[in-house]
Amino acid sequence: MMARGRGKKGPKFAFVVEELEDSALAGRVRTRAMFGSHAVYVDQRIVFILRQKDDAKTGRDNGVWVASQPEHTASLQREFPALRPIELFADRGRTGFTGWLNLPDGDEGFEETALGLCRLAVAGDPRIGKAPKQRAARKGK
Repeated sequence: MMARGRGKKGPKFAFVVEELEDSALAGRVRTRAMFGSHAVYVDQRIVFILRQKDDAKTGRDNGVWVASQPEHTASLQREFPALRPIELFADRGRTGFTGWLNLPDGDEGFEETALGLCRLAVAGDPRIGKAPKQRAARKGK
């Protein structure tokens, strides 16, 4: 079984990044630290966030966050029943689809499901990934 993390500095669930880098996407994958987690990009599209927090309240959303669009939610959840909405967003008053589904790290088939999601990303499945929203320019720059 593959290791789930690298340590504090690298992304948790590093096997996800390794799977993408060892595929036809080699050289097109990058990670970026984001909110104490690591975002995984293929070209300019964000595909996953690898998240593991120690906080009991926010830790329930640990695992692989999958970027998608509302029209793909149902088909992804049929194919990968462990995917669920991100509870943290509901706690903060967000309703409806947020653009993210969570594969919880405590799920029995976590690694196998994560690798299945990687295979979809490698195949260019349009259900996985989205272009991130553009940030507004900072004043004074």
